[in-house]
Amino acid sequence: MKRIPVLLAEDHAIVRQGLRLLVEVDGDIEIVGEAKTGREAVQMTRELHPEIVVMDIAMPMLNGLEATRQILQAFPKTKVLILSAHSDPEYVEQVVKAGALGYLVKQSSGDVLAKAIRELHNGKTFFTPSIAKHLKDEYQKSTDGVGLRKKSNAQLTSREAELLQLIAEGQANKQIASELGISIKTVEKHRQHLMEKLNIHEIAGLTRFAIAAGIIESSVQSTIARDTPSK
Repeated sequence: MKRIPVLLAEDHAIVRQGLRLLVEVDGDIEIVGEAKTGREAVQMTRELHPEIVVMDIAMPMLNGLEATRQILQAFPKTKVLILSAHSDPEYVEQVVKAGALGYLVKQSSGDVLAKAIRELHNGKTFFTPSIAKHLKDEYQKSTDGVGLRKKSNAQLTSREAELLQLIAEGQANKQIASELGISIKTVEKHRQHLMEKLNIHEIAGLTRFAIAAGIIESSVQSTIARDTPSK
C-alpha cells in the first residue's frame, strides 16, 4: 500500500510527536518530515516533495500563512491543510485565499486530522463546520441575495461546471485534458474563459466558488468540541 507523504509544520516538538503518532496509526499516512519554522517548511517541501503539508499558522521566522503562499507558488500541486488554535474569519479568509484546501482547529481529534489528510489526498477539501459555513455565507452575501447555486447554474454550461469541479479538486491541466478527452491547449482556453466569465482569476477563488455553489462538496468533520481559540 502506497502511503500518503505528509510534512508536519509545527513549532512545538511535543505537538509534532503527538500528531505523528495519531496520524500514522492506521499505516496509510507517512510523516516524511517535521518542520519547526515556516522557513523550514518551505525548504523541506522543496527537498522532500510531500503531497500534503499540515501547517500551523503561528510559526516562527516565517508565519504559516506566508509559508503556505511560498509553498504553493513554488509547488502548486502540494496541498496545504491548516491546523490552528484560531477560527477567526480573518485567518480563514487569508489562508483560503493563499490556496489552502483545508482548515482545522486544534481541538479536533486525531481521527479527524487523519480523515482531513485522506480527503485532501482524494482531491477534496476539509474544513471545520463553522469555517465551511462562514465561507459559504460570505460568498452568498457577495451575490446580493442571489444564491450561488442558482447563479452558477444560470451562468455555467455543463462543460464549464465540469471543468470548474476538476480545477477545484486540484487536477492539473494534463489530468483534466485526459479526463475530458480534449487537448491541454483547449483546457487552458476553457480555464481562461471560465475565469473571465466568473471574474475570478486565481485557483483558490474558483475553489471557494465551487464549494459555495455546491459544485463540489467540502467534507467537514462530524463533531467538534468548540471553535473558540485555545491560546
